Amino acid sequence: MSKLTVYIADDQTLFRKGMSRLVKSFGQVKEVKEAENGKELLAMVKEQQPDVILMDLEMPVMDGVEATEKIIAKYPDVKIIVLSMHDTQQHIFYLMEIGAHAFLLKNAEPEEVKEAIVSVIKHDFYQNQIVIEALRKGAIDQRKQKQVRPIFQETAPLTDREKEVLQLICRELTMKEIGDKLALSEKTIQNHRARIMVKLNARNTVGLVKYAYESGLI
Repeated sequence: MSKLTVYIADDQTLFRKGMSRLVKSFGQVKEVKEAENGKELLAMVKEQQPDVILMDLEMPVMDGVEATEKIIAKYPDVKIIVLSMHDTQQHIFYLMEIGAHAFLLKNAEPEEVKEAIVSVIKHDFYQNQIVIEALRKGAIDQRKQKQVRPIFQETAPLTDREKEVLQLICRELTMKEIGDKLALSEKTIQNHRARIMVKLNARNTVGLVKYAYESGLI
């Protein structure tokens, strides 16, 4: 994995500076930049796209939710890790639905911050207990309401092999690890993943994980 550029968006100066020092200490990171609000962050991303953004939700001028929506729409390759003191499951479910790649509480341990950054780069998402519970609860609620969201309408049924690959993706295995487990090449697994995303109209791995919960695959 090449060295990463990380942006931190938070209006609380002490927290932002402390997080910046922490992230700079990670061996995988080469550069860290800071923004005080979503508008400032968007200007920075327009000038240079980072690999990862640590995004606070409650900021003046433009909050983290709006900034996340705009960045995901325009810069889909940028990974967004949401930081918040609030872990309302419905809120987390919405954030993951619009494309956020991870959710961390602001009192998370430094090692988890590092793990999340590495995971969103390697696996396209980071799945901790907070996210798991939010996705499970959201899936149960949607099944109860018998809602089928357009993002998860299958253009064609998944094959048994594709379901197997999807289940392994949800376990955060890399494409190579899945290939080794199934005795298939990494390229074949990448092709399976691409077909799954097309069939489910999923924008990223988070969408695949949400589908897996909502369909009962995991």
